[in-house]
Amino acid sequence: MRKKMTLLIVLVLIFSAGYLFLFIGGNLEFALKLRGTKWLAILLTGTSIAISTVIFQTITGNRILTPSIMGLDSLYMLFQTALLFLVGQSNLIHLGSEINFVFSCGLMVVFSICFYYLLFKRKGTSIYLLLLVGIICGTFFSSFSSFMEMLIDPNEFQIVQDKSFAGFGNVNSDVLLLSVILTGLVLLYLGKISKYLDVLVLGREEAMNLGVAYEKVVKRLLIVVAILTSIATALVGPITFLGLIVSNIAYQLFPTHKHRILIPAAALISVLTLTFGQVIAERIFHFNTPISVIINLAGGIYFLYLLLKGRKLV
Repeated sequence: MRKKMTLLIVLVLIFSAGYLFLFIGGNLEFALKLRGTKWLAILLTGTSIAISTVIFQTITGNRILTPSIMGLDSLYMLFQTALLFLVGQSNLIHLGSEINFVFSCGLMVVFSICFYYLLFKRKGTSIYLLLLVGIICGTFFSSFSSFMEMLIDPNEFQIVQDKSFAGFGNVNSDVLLLSVILTGLVLLYLGKISKYLDVLVLGREEAMNLGVAYEKVVKRLLIVVAILTSIATALVGPITFLGLIVSNIAYQLFPTHKHRILIPAAALISVLTLTFGQVIAERIFHFNTPISVIINLAGGIYFLYLLLKGRKLV
């Protein structure tokens, strides 16, 4: 496993260096500043999504579920559409990216906490109920957002469409700095409670028999998942299938239940995937195709593969 981890680190360094320094056809300082901001956003987004997905799958005991499936992406788009619908384009610009980011994160975190509390407060809650309610909420948010999109100005509609596709081209440096600080604080807190993850893999009853305060630990971990997912979504936009791809590849490359191995591996794979996807979006598609389209296309195919693979094992 050490060789695989070392190989992942080397690949991330090579791809990152290639993205930062190759094909610079102008001012070196300007290009490095622009690409450096993008790469830092890639690093932050990839790490946040990977960690939150692995933790969420550990809690739920299901490797095809991701936090984004629970309706957070649709809630983000609903908030952006409602904000544009209520205050207008000019007032939205004056509002500032920082305020928008804080409100978006706050709304998604509050929704997630309420959502998890209502579904997990009863013992024996089925994971399929969690998935079903999440899909219903996501569908409701998406439908309501589409309704408001029909009423807004066509120029404002284009703004909403731009926000529906994740991209690293227009990341605000102030928002990025705020994201780094918030993510760093969350990861420091996660380091204190991550020791319970290996036990939670065994299941609720087994974890409680081993002395873990299950309800307390799970609620804290779910808050961590909600914050990390919200930060990534509010920073660059929704990338639905990224967590599914990187977590399951990590499970296949590292067949272990030790999260001190799985979490760094998933984070490295996520950064590698986003860096490679960004190169494809810039060099092959010449910025005409958002990176989220590329990731979601690959993720959708991989999701079907996982379903068919699981069906054969039954």
